Amino acid sequence: MAAEPGPLHAAALQVLRDNDLGNWTKPAPRLYPHQWSWDSAFIAIGLARIDPERALRELEALFAAQWADGRVPHIVFNPEDRDYFPGADWWASAETSQSAPRTPATSGLIQPPVHALALQLILSVANSRGISHVADRVADLYPRVMAWHRYLATARDARGCGLLTIYHPWESGTDNSPRWDAALARVKVGNLPKYQRHDLQHVHDVSERPTDAEYDRYLWLVELLKSAGYDDARVQREHPFQVQDVLMSSIFSAANDVLAEVAITLARPGSEIDELKEWSRRSSRAVQEAWDTELNLALDRDVQTGPVRVETCAGLAPILLPDLGPELRSRLVQRMFGPGFAGADGLAYAVVPSTAPGSIGFHARRYWRGPTWPVFNWLLCWGLRHQGLAREAAALRAANLQLLERPDACFAEYFEPYTAEQLGSPDQSWTAAVALDWL
Repeated sequence: MAAEPGPLHAAALQVLRDNDLGNWTKPAPRLYPHQWSWDSAFIAIGLARIDPERALRELEALFAAQWADGRVPHIVFNPEDRDYFPGADWWASAETSQSAPRTPATSGLIQPPVHALALQLILSVANSRGISHVADRVADLYPRVMAWHRYLATARDARGCGLLTIYHPWESGTDNSPRWDAALARVKVGNLPKYQRHDLQHVHDVSERPTDAEYDRYLWLVELLKSAGYDDARVQREHPFQVQDVLMSSIFSAANDVLAEVAITLARPGSEIDELKEWSRRSSRAVQEAWDTELNLALDRDVQTGPVRVETCAGLAPILLPDLGPELRSRLVQRMFGPGFAGADGLAYAVVPSTAPGSIGFHARRYWRGPTWPVFNWLLCWGLRHQGLAREAAALRAANLQLLERPDACFAEYFEPYTAEQLGSPDQSWTAAVALDWL
C-alpha cells in the first residue's frame, strides 16, 4: 500500500474500484464509458504501487487496440455501451483505414504519450518487489510502446523538426483551450448529420462544456479525417487544422527519455536506445526554441499562421524536458508560481489553472479555459521533481491534496479556481489516480 494510507487514499482507491471493468477502467461513471488513452496511462500510474499487475493490465488492454501503423487510438470503445456520442459508428475507423483494428472499435485520433511514464514506474515497482512475471509482461509490451513512439517520431513529425503535429483539439487532451480558437475559427463546417451531444446530459451546467459551435467544428474535423482515411500523409496535405503542440512534444521528450531507461533495463539493442534518446533531444530542442520571452511560455505553432500567442498551462510544459537549461528552468518556476498561474490573486488554492486568469480566452468555469485540473498539476509536479526542484514539487502537491481533501471535492474532473467548486464529472478516475500517486 501507499506510504500514507488514510481517508483520501481509501476514497481514491474506491473510485478506481467502482470504475474498474476488469482489464481497464472507465474514466468516469457515466460521462466517459469507454477507455481513453491517456486516462488509462494515468490510471496505471495511480495503481502501480498498489497493484502493479493490475496497473500493467490497464496498458495491455489499451495497446491491444493499437493500429498497424503504431498509433494508439484515443478511444477504445466498450461494446456494452452504445449510448455515447460520437460512438464507434461515427468514427468508422475500420471502414476507412486498413491500419485500424477490425476489433475492438476505436477512434482515429491519438492523445499525449504518457504511457512510458507508467510503464517505467510499473517495471521499477515490479523489480523492487521481485515480481518477475510482471517484469516479463513489461518486456512483452515494450515493443508495442516502441512502435507507438516510432509512429509519433515519424508520422507526426514528418520533417523531423521535433514538434509533434495534432489534427484535432481532442488529440491535445485540452479540448476547448484558447490554444485552438484561431485555428478552429478558420474551419468551415460542411453538412453534418444531426446529432445529440452525450456530454451535456451528464453535467449540471452546460456552460462548463465546449459550445455547440465548437462541437460542430470538432465533428467536421472528424469527417475530414475520415475522408482522408486517417492517412497521415493525406491529412498533412489537406487538413485545415494542424498545430505543432508543445505540450504533446514535451511529454514525448520526457517519455522517450523514460522509455530509454526501460530499454536499458530490458537489455534492448543499443541502436534502439540511441533512437529514443535522439527523439527525446530533438523534441526538447524544438520546445525550448518555442519559448516566448515576452509571455514567458512555450507557444504552439499553427502550421498556417505561426506561433499561437495565448497564455495557457500548456506553455509550462517545458518543465517536463529532461535536458532543460537552468535559466529556462528558473523562468518556468517563476511563471508557474507567479501571478499568472498558481500565484494569481483570489485563487482558492495555489494550484495551476488551465488558462492564465485575466488572459484572453479565460473563463473560470468552462472546461480547459480556466478551471484547475489535478491531472495537469500532477504532470507539472512530475516535471519539477525530475528537475531536482523538490521543494516546489512538494508545495504544488500539498496544494492539490488540500483541494482534493475537501469533503465536497469528490475527485472531480476539474475545479473552479476561485471557489474550488467541483465541475465536470465527479469520481473521475484519473483525478483519483494522481491523488493515489501523490499519497
